[in-house]
Amino acid sequence: MSLSRYSRLQRCETQLRDFLDEALHGVPVEKILEPPPSGKWSANENLAHLGRYHEIFLERVDRILNEANPAFVRYRAEEDPEWSAWRSLGYKEVAGKLTSLREALVAKLKPLSAADYARTGTHSKFGEMPLSLWLEFFLVHEAHHLYVVLQLVR
Repeated sequence: MSLSRYSRLQRCETQLRDFLDEALHGVPVEKILEPPPSGKWSANENLAHLGRYHEIFLERVDRILNEANPAFVRYRAEEDPEWSAWRSLGYKEVAGKLTSLREALVAKLKPLSAADYARTGTHSKFGEMPLSLWLEFFLVHEAHHLYVVLQLVR
């Protein structure tokens, strides 16, 4: 396994778990649910977005592995009919579902070969990308939302 693939998989296994364990340790649930004065998403809504995006990403990985260079439009929660259900969940439900989805994602990615990671999908904004870059994109997107959560609760 290449070092970069190993690094991405390790981040995929640890980034979310470590954040939830460390950054949200001792934070009252009320603070996680509290809407910010800006009117933007609460910490819980950011986490719910990550949960829903895990579902989207798992579907995209399946398509990349099973189709020749599938095309994907940019995901926007506001245009997603499933978003309102995720958005209405409490923190414990979001955290539980998010953890289960992450386990499913890691289980799907771990056994893949270098050839699997070289398969491509085309993003409407970023163009054709191998699965390895899709995973990097996923992790960076997640990190952005985790940073926003940290700002909201601390």
